[in-house]
Formats: sequence, C-alpha cells, structure tokens
Amino acid sequence: MQNNYLTIAQNGEYEIEIKKSRFIGQLARVTTEDEAAAFIAQIKKKQYKATHNCSAYVIGDNDEHQRANDDGEPSGTAGIPMLESLKLMQLKNVVAVTTRYFGGIKLGAGGLIRAYSNSVTEAAHHIGIVRGVLQQALTFTIDYNQVDPIQHFFSESPYTIEKTDYGVQVTMTALVDITEIDTYQKQLQDLTNGRITMTVGAQQFREVPYTDTAAPRYEN
Repeated sequence: MQNNYLTIAQNGEYEIEIKKSRFIGQLARVTTEDEAAAFIAQIKKKQYKATHNCSAYVIGDNDEHQRANDDGEPSGTAGIPMLESLKLMQLKNVVAVTTRYFGGIKLGAGGLIRAYSNSVTEAAHHIGIVRGVLQQALTFTIDYNQVDPIQHFFSESPYTIEKTDYGVQVTMTALVDITEIDTYQKQLQDLTNGRITMTVGAQQFREVPYTDTAAPRYEN
C-alpha cells in the first residue's frame, strides 16, 4: 500500500435531485474487484425498481483496476463521468453506484454527465474523505525543563504527543509521517541542544479527515 492515500471515511450514500430525477450516489470501500462486484450486485438488488444503476470503481495503489458501466444510459454519460470524479478526487479503493429514478424530464448528454459526476462528488464529500498515511512512533526522553518547549513545538505541528510518562526524566511518544521522521528527529535535536534520547518504533497507518480535494461540482 502507498505511504499516502485518499479514500472515503466509510460506506454511505447521498441523494440529489435534478429536474425531478433522483440520483442516489452510493459509495463503499473495497480492496478487490470481487468486493466491488458484490457491492454493485447488492445495490442493484436493493434498487431493483430504479431506471438505472450505473457504476464505477478504482482499486489498487496505482488504480490498476478501473471499470465503468452506464447500465443503459447513453454511452459515456454515466459510468465514465463517475470514474473520472473518483480519479479527480484521487480516491483509492472505492466503488460507486449511482441509482437513477427517472423524473420524466430528459437531461441530454451534457446534463447526464454533470448529474452522474456530481452524484459521486456530492456523496464523497457528504460521507467524508480521509487521508491515510503511514506513520511511525517516535519516542524521546527529555529533562523536565524541556517539556514546555517540546509541547509548544508539537502544538504547532500536524502531530500530537500520544503518550507521556513521568519518571526521573520525561518520556514522550508521537506518531509522525514516515517521510518526516528524519526531519523531526533533527528538529528535536536542535530544539533541545542535543539533550534528548530518541528511538524509532513501529509503523502504522492512520486515517485523518481531509477536505482539499480536486473534484469540482458541475452546475446543472
């Protein structure tokens, strides 16, 4: 898995209405094409009365597995726009199914493209997007008179001190992005004038809320 990735916070759905047609964007986290196919089948069974159940997914660190399906809509007006929305938001391991209940007013090719694109974008933002990053435990031991400067340093960083133990000295542990471990070790050395003992521990993925995505919303 990549050291840094974006995905949805959880499975969920969101509905928009355009010219009396209902578009229900349903998103799920998946890791295999079989899981994606199972989710698509599940939605089709649930929404069996719908006019269309269009789908798209991106799976793999480098989007190795991609698929889009128009499910009866004019070719290129549903599945591909949905897939492009997932890719514009740089989401990984996500399957999207947009259910349409036709409201009696035709939208035209351009209107369909905008509607299906927005169904995915709106659903993703409603559900929430997270950034998954590989972090590493950085444990350090300092003197008591260094506690305030260290706490201030971390209060202005994107990381927090996860654990503090008080003994003859103070031992703290923070989780830092693996790409920044070396930088933070140097900064802490400089901040304490070298009066610090550090050890690097286990790695783990952590997911944090993320809002700065690239997908625009198309006006209908």
